[in-house]
Amino acid sequence: MAIRRSVFPGYLSSLFHSSKVISCGTLLPLQSSASFSTHHFVGDTPMLVRDFIHAALYDPKHGYFSQRSRSVGVLESSINFNKLEGQKAYMQLLDKVYKQNEVSWFTPVELFKPWYAHGIAESILRTANLSVPLKIYEIGGGSGTCAKGIMDYLKLNAPTRVYNSLTYISIEISSSLAKKQMETVGEVQSHSSRFRVECRDAANRSGWGEADQQPCWVIMLEVLDNLPHDIIYSRDQFSPWMEVWVEKQAERSELCELYKPVEDRLISSCMEILDLEKESDGRTSASLVRNVWAKVFPKPRRCWLPTGCLKLLEVLHGALPKMSLIASDFSYLPDVTVPGERAPLVSSKRDGKSFDHKSYMDAKGDADIFFPTDFWLLERMDHHCSGWLKPDQDKSSKKGKKRRTLTLDTSSFMEEFGLPSKTRTKDGYNPLLDDFKNTKIYLSVPTHNTK
Repeated sequence: MAIRRSVFPGYLSSLFHSSKVISCGTLLPLQSSASFSTHHFVGDTPMLVRDFIHAALYDPKHGYFSQRSRSVGVLESSINFNKLEGQKAYMQLLDKVYKQNEVSWFTPVELFKPWYAHGIAESILRTANLSVPLKIYEIGGGSGTCAKGIMDYLKLNAPTRVYNSLTYISIEISSSLAKKQMETVGEVQSHSSRFRVECRDAANRSGWGEADQQPCWVIMLEVLDNLPHDIIYSRDQFSPWMEVWVEKQAERSELCELYKPVEDRLISSCMEILDLEKESDGRTSASLVRNVWAKVFPKPRRCWLPTGCLKLLEVLHGALPKMSLIASDFSYLPDVTVPGERAPLVSSKRDGKSFDHKSYMDAKGDADIFFPTDFWLLERMDHHCSGWLKPDQDKSSKKGKKRRTLTLDTSSFMEEFGLPSKTRTKDGYNPLLDDFKNTKIYLSVPTHNTK
């Protein structure tokens, strides 16, 4: 089953909407059905798509997450899966839980607490160099469920010296969630002296101070899907890629897209990592074949680029050059109606039901915008930011990779590091293994190659 975040599994739509191809000129008007005025996010000057998305999600007054402090739920107690008869009983329980909490989404670490966090902790224990003090950073830690679960597991299963020297730091942009994390972790008194929250933006390099050369771990669970993206557009397969900006039409409230030559550094870097410029120039054998077909059937192209993720990885590699990374997220999202490769779901809730928008510009504080993660691209960006994979690097170079990486389906990860028996129902159905088929976990650790 492919899970989407805006609703729980029992309400998944089985219908896939077809994307509407829009002919584009320099300006592309897009009507908005949102109830908020566009001036909240877009002023008199155009803004890059990633800046629009960041404002739509995180603007202090009008952003989606600022207005919806309960967009992510917290279970009062763990679910006893072993006492449930099967899938039907699980769905009924989930339906009841969602109605009682009136939230948009329960994260996997929350639904399967403490077992999901225990799996993460076990993977760290098996991989970490325990001869040095264990330091863990978690970015976007939500209610603190993951932090508490990991610290509980380390206290019970790690050597005493490992827990005693543990430092767990949550990087949280929301002050209300930062407070909730302190309360959750503080339920165990011994955790409090080993845990702290830094209320700041993890993608801001200045917040990290000088580079820390000591080994550490960075955990990001369902963080990548809400990081801002940019769009590049080409009117056909032969035309150069253009970066997309958002602006207000003169004397009108509607938003439109403005296309400019690619100049933004993050957009250019993403394109280089993807070799998109080489593809457009027809310098690859595959592009030569496509060019023949494109002459017969020309069509516009739109591509979403994870520039927010690239920026965050640049900051992390600069601040924590010896970090090990664990990131989990959606590798695929069903029912996407927004056009473009790697396009997001843009979803609102009305009268308890989810409604999908066909344009990202319909999101003005009343809609979640979440993206699938291209894990192949994530790995390339990780290598790029580590200093190994550079577009202009000599291909004959003998320099070794600076990262060892592995991408696993969530089910494979949990079967290796977790306790799947704890999330299995009486008839053998296991929602953690069976339902989250469109989620993956990425692991990246440093090698000894420093040149």
